[in-house]
Parts: sequence; C-alpha cells; structure tokens
Amino acid sequence: MFAAATMLLASCGGGGGRPTFGDNEYPVTTVGTSSTDMQTTYPAAIKGVQDVQISPKVAGFITQINVKEGQTVSAGQVLFVIDNVTYQATVRQAQAGLNTAQASLNTAKLNYENSQKLHENGVIGDFELQSATNQFEQAKAAVFQAEASLASAKEMLNFCYVKSPAAGVVGTLPFKVGTLVNTASVLTTVSNNSSMEAYFSVTEKEAMIISKTGLDKIPAVKLQLADGSIYGLEGHVTKMSGVIDATTGSVQLIAAFQNPEKQLKSGATGTIIIPRQNSDAIIIPMGCVSEVQNKKFVYLLGKDNKVKYTEIKVDPQNDGNNYIVTEGLKTGDKYVTNGITKLNDGMEIVPITPERYQQKIQEQAKAMSAGDIVNAMKK
Repeated sequence: MFAAATMLLASCGGGGGRPTFGDNEYPVTTVGTSSTDMQTTYPAAIKGVQDVQISPKVAGFITQINVKEGQTVSAGQVLFVIDNVTYQATVRQAQAGLNTAQASLNTAKLNYENSQKLHENGVIGDFELQSATNQFEQAKAAVFQAEASLASAKEMLNFCYVKSPAAGVVGTLPFKVGTLVNTASVLTTVSNNSSMEAYFSVTEKEAMIISKTGLDKIPAVKLQLADGSIYGLEGHVTKMSGVIDATTGSVQLIAAFQNPEKQLKSGATGTIIIPRQNSDAIIIPMGCVSEVQNKKFVYLLGKDNKVKYTEIKVDPQNDGNNYIVTEGLKTGDKYVTNGITKLNDGMEIVPITPERYQQKIQEQAKAMSAGDIVNAMKK
C-alpha cells in the first residue's frame, strides 16, 4: 500500500499537479551546467559519386542486352546493341567509294608523272601539264573525302554498340529486346558506387556558421539507413553548395562514405547524423516546462519568493526526458520543478528543495489510508 501511495503521489508531483503539503510549498532547484552529447539529424539522398545515364547516339531497335540489373561493369564494356544492318551497309558503301577514289587517284598520278616527262621533253605545253596536275589534286581530294565518309560510317556503326563510359553498377533496364529507342531514351544508369555521397540540407544560419569555421571542423558523421540501422562506416562532409535555395532557404551539403561492401545503393534515402558535444549545457526536465502555442515556459523564482512565468527556448533535439535550454535561463536562476499547473505568474510560494519535496511525498504516503488512495485514484 505504501508503494502504491508513493507512486500515486509522485505522479501527482509532475507537471499535472502536486500533493497537498500546505503553506504553498513548491520544490525549487538552481540552474547549473553539465556536459551533454547531442546529435542533429538531416534527411539525406544517397547517390553514387558518378551516376551516368546511358542513352544511344542512334535510333533503332534493341537487338541485344548484354547486362543484368545490378551487374558490375567496366569502362568500355558493351551494354546494348542497336540494330545495325543499315549502318553496316553504309560502311560497305563508303569502303567501295574509297576504293574507287583510290583507283582514280592512281590513274591521275600516272597521268601527272607522264605529263611531267613530256613537258620536260617539250612534247606538251604548260597548259597540258597544269591540267594533269589539277586532275591529280582533285583525285587526292576525292580520296580524302572518301576516307572521311568511311570514318563517319564506321563511327555511326560503332554507335550501335552502346558502351559504358565508366566502371560501376548497372541500374534498372526499362527497355526489352525489340524495343525501338532513340537518342532521348535512357537505357539505364551506371553508378560508380565504390564510394557514395549523401546529399542533405542545412538552414542558412547553420551554413553561415559552417562557412566561418570550415568543413574540416565538422566531426565525422553517421548515416542511418531506411531500416533504422546505422551504416558501419563513418563519413565526412566534403562539399557545400555556394547557392542558397530561394524556395526553402537551405544550403546543400554532401557527405562522402566509402562503400567497399556495396551496401549503399544509389537512389536510396537515409538520415545524416552529426554529433554535437556541449560542455556547458543547461539541462532541465520536461516535466517543469509548460507549452502554450508552441512556446515553452518555466516558473522562475524571484528574490521575493514570487514566481515569474518566463519563456525559454530549447534545442529541437532532446532525449525524450530533458530539454537543453538555449535561451531564457542562466546559471544561478532558480525554477520550480513540480506542480507548475497550480502556479500563476506573480504568485508567492514557499520554496523547498527537491529532496525535501520527495521526503514530504513519502511522509504523506505513510499517512494515507486505503480509502484515501482509492479516492485519489478516482480523481
């Protein structure tokens, strides 16, 4: 019975009320400081260091898909083949044109060399020699043009073999063999996931602080994955955008994480956790704080033993039991810890220590009868 009564009275001593002690006695404690480890969290999008969209440079039907989703590929590896019958024919035609131009060049060369000898012997005049020279130069130009046409045809044929520009992991494959694609079609994405980058945003105020102190002053960060687990390797913030998002007023940061086991996937989401240590923090229990319209208040004790309803500001991160006060309290202030719902601004109280408060709870519990406990529980 005593234990039940003590628990009942202790519960009444929180923010919702207090035991009846008489003489307006309320527990009061003095603000002090202590060390605390906190953390700030930010939603993050995970991407590979290099995410390359793969699109064909020519239109046509897909005839081969040489990879599977999630497969690791090397730079230069053929991923897709586009129907290339027409392009092969163009190469053969260009090769034939080059052969014809080369034959014409050989003929023009023989004619030019023969004209030179005849001109030296006075058989032909300058006009005939110049005509042979011009034909020779035209034949050489025709060969150069044919070679360019062949190179262009071969390049177009080569475009039918879609290769990976970088080493990485193949993403989704939205198209099947036989699908007609064009240069706007994204066949897949190849992600270099040897290391990953987590993109997250901070407020403009936080960004200004980081700019002053430097990225190297940010401690190693952790990454919480979508399933709630913490990624095994810590990361480091390596980049900060120089532009403030006009819509959100935020600045983007990037944290890099090594990914040797390929556990992190490009396109995934997570939460960046930045640890913060405060060696001079003011910590107060949530039970002594009242909240009105998203504002938080405590009752401070004045020198005349009158309480003052005082607004405070707290760190948005908390452990579920205590607040870290950022504004409104200073070392040496005294505040009421229990029974705050029975107080009014300017009310005079009799301050007692929290230890004396607990002692009175135990004393009152001993004095309570079974009927008192039942009646108290009904209230």
